Amino acid sequence: MSDIALTPSASVTPIPLGEVLPWAIFGGLIMLLAIYFIGAEEGAMSLFSGMYVHEFVHDGRHLLGFPCH
Repeated sequence: MSDIALTPSASVTPIPLGEVLPWAIFGGLIMLLAIYFIGAEEGAMSLFSGMYVHEFVHDGRHLLGFPCH
């Protein structure tokens, strides 16, 4: 058998909160925008006229449990 043993030399460095926070806020805003378009983009609250956005996200609405008809 061999006498060679691996010794881990890599250490984990924490990521500062100041670097993560802007990305977390950006991701949260994108998620809120996606939830709006999937869940509420129709009827009186719609930003776009017609049913284009509704039809584009129609299957996603049912998959996530949003009623639409």
